[in-house]
Amino acid sequence: MSNIAVTTWSLEQTAPSDLRPAAAPEGGDLRIVRAEVPSPEFSRFLYASVGGDILWTDRLSWTYARWQEVLARPGTETWVAYEKGTPAGYVELEAQDDGVVEVVYFGLIPAFRGRRIGGHLLSYGVARAWDLAERWPDRTPTKRVWLHTCSKDGEHAMANYERRGFRLFDTKVEEEPEVATPGPWPGA
Repeated sequence: MSNIAVTTWSLEQTAPSDLRPAAAPEGGDLRIVRAEVPSPEFSRFLYASVGGDILWTDRLSWTYARWQEVLARPGTETWVAYEKGTPAGYVELEAQDDGVVEVVYFGLIPAFRGRRIGGHLLSYGVARAWDLAERWPDRTPTKRVWLHTCSKDGEHAMANYERRGFRLFDTKVEEEPEVATPGPWPGA
């Protein structure tokens, strides 16, 4: 098995005014809804469906109990975009200490990419990161929203983050084992 160099960029916003929202796509029936009931089955479906072709593999080996534990943490939220009732993509937020919220996962199912949904979904998710403490009264009001993306992510990811007002604060390059693209169905 060979290794590949993977560049990881960390980006942040430090004030709600940093967010430069994208307009909602025209002509469609797009809704963004919070999945309020922690569901390992649904979250794993979203994770595998969005990340299967861009090498998201870190959660594939998780047990049901591990998924449940992560999703049930206070301040963890999953926001799902639906087009005409079909899941199109999601944003997963995680409240951290001292008013920090991480956009842990964000992306679209391949069939929904290139349709101007991603900018709007990211904008909506980041706005929910900024007002997260309104839904979780025990959390400190948000002072910083951050995320990371890497050279394995979609080709438009970094540009979308920068257009939404995120600023680069760290870059790392590490060698990782090269893995076959798992897709949403192993072996497909």
